[in-house]
Amino acid sequence: MSVDKATVAKIASLARIRMDDDALERMVPELNGILQWVEQLGEVDVTGIEPMAAVIPNTLRLRDDVVDADPLTGGGKQADVLANAPAAEHGFFGVPKVIE
Repeated sequence: MSVDKATVAKIASLARIRMDDDALERMVPELNGILQWVEQLGEVDVTGIEPMAAVIPNTLRLRDDVVDADPLTGGGKQADVLANAPAAEHGFFGVPKVIE
């Protein structure tokens, strides 16, 4: 797969990037080089290799999901929070309707 000047102009237009003719000409070999590199990656034999999400093993440090674990940021403060709201409705922030 390769791109030409018209394709680069279309991509630039879709990305809302203004490019003059010289910049379009310079970008054609750049994008073609990237596409050739991606095609080379497709030729690599990856049978038997597990997909991975990260290069290094990661473990999540989880804590128990406990309400009121911290007295400053825990639950039970609905009335205090809604006291600052310009309009509270049924225990939630009231917002203006945006869709008629």
